[in-house]
Amino acid sequence: MDFFDRIGIDMTKNQRLKIRWIVDLLMTVGLFFVSGYQFWTEESHEWVGVGMFFLFLVHHFLNLAWYKNLWKGKYSFARILKLLIDFALLAMMLVQMYSGILLSRYIFDFLPLDGGLFLARKLHILGAYWGFLLMSLHIGLHWDMMIQVVKRKFPCQKESNVRSMICFLLSAGIAVYGGIVFVKRDFPIYLFLKSEFVFLDYGEPIFSFYGDYLALMGACIVIVHYLLKIIRNAKKA
Repeated sequence: MDFFDRIGIDMTKNQRLKIRWIVDLLMTVGLFFVSGYQFWTEESHEWVGVGMFFLFLVHHFLNLAWYKNLWKGKYSFARILKLLIDFALLAMMLVQMYSGILLSRYIFDFLPLDGGLFLARKLHILGAYWGFLLMSLHIGLHWDMMIQVVKRKFPCQKESNVRSMICFLLSAGIAVYGGIVFVKRDFPIYLFLKSEFVFLDYGEPIFSFYGDYLALMGACIVIVHYLLKIIRNAKKA
């Protein structure tokens, strides 16, 4: 019994899957929006951040069965990896919401909160950069499922070695460029709080910024996807 059964909604498997995909897609779009803080107003940044947290809660409610199965089955390396990424992402989202409330100048400005701003800024930087990477890795954990869905929607008569090689080379290219973006965008500095202030280039073209972040997300997806693939193939050998 999943979330929809518990609340008495009769839906087909495909309908339930579509709702989950819509929620996840909106979260991903929201992630890119809040990452580009310099391109939008501070108020819209706060509203989208709150919306993301709400969608994050919905995402977890829709996947309550995942929590029920935590104590079942064996814990392989792949399962432990998934668990670590998922719980780290949950922690970062909670950090973001807490620090966001303290730093809020619009939505939560009515709350009588004083002090803690210095720590909140640090936490918000950590949550933003770790959160982006962890959510990207989380998507990578489920990338194979997305591929299978696409294959069912657009079936190919026969797998082509040439097509597989092209996909692999494209994936490798994305991973390499994503690694360059990781360094160029100073992620190591902010991930470990080597700087307490984030440099924002307000004159940068929006497509350049989001192109880089899309490549970095793609790199995370590629790394996790192929790592899990290697693990599965090693088990079969």
